[in-house]
Amino acid sequence: MASSVLIQPLKNIVDQRQFQGITDDGPLILDNQQVLREVTIAFESWGQPNADRSNCILLLHGFSGDSHAAGLATTAHPTPGWWNGLIGPGRAIDTDHFHVLCPNVLGGCHGSTGPASPAGDGRPYGSRFPELTVRDVVSAEQRWATSLGIKRWAAVIGGSLGGMRALEWAISQPEKVGKLIVLATTAACSAENRAFHSTQVRAIQLDPNFAGGDYYGNQARRPTQGLALARAIGRLTYGCEQELNLRFGHGQGEAVEAFLEADGIALSNRFDANSYIVLTHAMGGHDVGKGRGGVPKALGAIEAQTTVISMSTDRLFPPEKQQEIVHYLRCPATYFNVSTSLGHDGFLHEQAKLEPILKHALEKEARSS
Repeated sequence: MASSVLIQPLKNIVDQRQFQGITDDGPLILDNQQVLREVTIAFESWGQPNADRSNCILLLHGFSGDSHAAGLATTAHPTPGWWNGLIGPGRAIDTDHFHVLCPNVLGGCHGSTGPASPAGDGRPYGSRFPELTVRDVVSAEQRWATSLGIKRWAAVIGGSLGGMRALEWAISQPEKVGKLIVLATTAACSAENRAFHSTQVRAIQLDPNFAGGDYYGNQARRPTQGLALARAIGRLTYGCEQELNLRFGHGQGEAVEAFLEADGIALSNRFDANSYIVLTHAMGGHDVGKGRGGVPKALGAIEAQTTVISMSTDRLFPPEKQQEIVHYLRCPATYFNVSTSLGHDGFLHEQAKLEPILKHALEKEARSS
């Protein structure tokens, strides 16, 4: 039987738990027919569930995020919550009304099963960890939700990779999603996305310390330089020209290089290189229409009242990608384009602009909870 094991309560409304095992349905069979026999999903939660758990919101983080969406920095999470200004009593995602749960992604490196986790022989998976798809990630999340007794989400919210997962939830189990809110995401990754992805993966693999993915056991010889370079390449797609010009102006090439290097090193100190590769491959293969008759038909299966949000300067998933989602939806849908100079990462940082949008999207659910 699957169980929920208390790890360590955090301050106030935050509760961090792990789900261990994969229910009575048996091991998780992946899209490529490989098997994960035991899975842990680490998550944090805020607020309290009502009697029938109908007030639960599923919050899905982006590529390099984790379950720490709100709260102070901790030993486990050295940075404050990535949506601190939007989650809590009286905020856009109001924990006086909602029970908010944010799971760490399968394949990640912040508590959920990933390449650094022990395999059946007790050693880290490393190069043996199977390739995942976004659908595999969502399949694990769906079993986790079942283990918690959540039959239907009041809302599913996600940005970037989290938005891909949110779309998969709404397509694969439309009856379990009350409202859908997706930000800065796409229904299918483009050839350009995959080109950027491949250069990041290659940067990691060329680091001599990568050792084919089996570098665990020696903290001094991790592929930090390759991971930092991968992050620098990725960072060019998360930001935009306007952002860099505002930060540095003209003639500050050395400052730009120092910024990218520092950002890359910061990521390498909190993220696992193998997880970076696994999640990059998952994103690159994302296509909600695969095996479903194409993107239009897949999106047409969504039943939830949907809010789609773009970042005006997003070069990773430009606004036309979100407009495409809205175009093919058959359910009630609202579209917002948030003006920002921060590019793709605006979905993390433009919280003051997102607050009224999210509050309005969740109003009816809050009144009924």
